[in-house]
Amino acid sequence: MSLTQTSEQSRDEKKRGRDLRLPLAALLFVIALAAPFIGTRYVIHALIIALVFMLPAHGLNLLVGYTGLLSLAQAAFFGIGAYTAGLLAITYGTPFYVNAVVAGLAAGAIALPLGVPALRLRSTSFVMCTLGFVIIGQAIAKNWISVTRGDMGLSGIPKPYFELGPLSFTVSGTTGFYYLALAIGVLATFAVWAIVRSPAGRNMVAIRENETLAESVGIPTWHYKLIVFMLSAVFAGVGGSLYAYYLTVVSPLTFQMYYSTTMLIIVLGGGAGMISGTVFGSLLFVGLTEALRITPELRMIAYGLCLLVLVFWFKKGFAPIINRVWNAIGGQK
Repeated sequence: MSLTQTSEQSRDEKKRGRDLRLPLAALLFVIALAAPFIGTRYVIHALIIALVFMLPAHGLNLLVGYTGLLSLAQAAFFGIGAYTAGLLAITYGTPFYVNAVVAGLAAGAIALPLGVPALRLRSTSFVMCTLGFVIIGQAIAKNWISVTRGDMGLSGIPKPYFELGPLSFTVSGTTGFYYLALAIGVLATFAVWAIVRSPAGRNMVAIRENETLAESVGIPTWHYKLIVFMLSAVFAGVGGSLYAYYLTVVSPLTFQMYYSTTMLIIVLGGGAGMISGTVFGSLLFVGLTEALRITPELRMIAYGLCLLVLVFWFKKGFAPIINRVWNAIGGQK
């Protein structure tokens, strides 16, 4: 390398500035770990709810943000996961990690026969079909009394129990459950990151951008959509299991349409097709509103203001501006 090239490179590095992203990431990680010792008990509760809803939102982001399929079915798979984990815990007393995995697999398995006919539909018809899944799920939970106990629901779900060889322990208290939810949330985020960075993730984006062109170059678009639909259900099922363990109660209200719209707002408001958007959207649209539940009027005003800001100033969600700030911190223009 010549002296001229070396001097130009040094000037470019000075222009770029210092990369502060790693120290900032470390600081955010420390704050996340120290949250139970910094925030109040109710703030930690709000963070737990945000982490719980982040899981089905991650799955919905794979479907809406990366594959381009608008679905309202997440509440159905969320409820399936909650009931599966609750029934296993109450009936068989199996450990938490077994119930969470089975809940995710059960939701994914049920998504398969539902997705086969639904994914033959297009646009509005597909959205209405997925809405029907939520209504059917709630009806089954209400009327299959011998299994779900109807409107009484499942109660007395034990605390998360782990059994690892000779070591066994129970997660108790708000602080313990926060760390459990945080660990699962981090694992889910890395799983989504690995999926979207893989060749399969690039094929998903190709389907979103132009399905006809993607199919013409040999991408089996329908199979990809079915797999992503099942994956989104798996994330929702695991989130539902965590929700059941945290509340210790599951009822047909777990299937309510409000949950599906909340997950959709997280994805679209945070920034569809961006992992950082799902994380930020969960904290903002679930964590903040949950923290303000003690003041219902202020809660709804804050929620409405966030939606208005999105509609008028951030039509692609908050993730683009988050990424710009992140790049600026890294010294990039």
